[in-house]
Amino acid sequence: MTVRRAPKFIPFMVVGALLGFLAALVIAYTGEQDPTLTRESVLGFFTVVLALPGLLLAALLVLVFDRRSVKRAERARAERTEDDT
Repeated sequence: MTVRRAPKFIPFMVVGALLGFLAALVIAYTGEQDPTLTRESVLGFFTVVLALPGLLLAALLVLVFDRRSVKRAERARAERTEDDT
């Protein structure tokens, strides 16, 4: 059998999306306010614009880590044992 440590995809992608959302928060609430737009609408726009690329970049990063784990995989031998319980 092959033994390797593979990364989990979902946590990486959630972190990427959260980082994009945090960047959107910073942009929406630290910039100068436009009288025609509310801060919440600016936050919604930048959340979409930044969270999706953050999610995609995190997915690419986890694919790179997964590829590295395949290269570092080791072969192990497993034998079935009989339990008397």
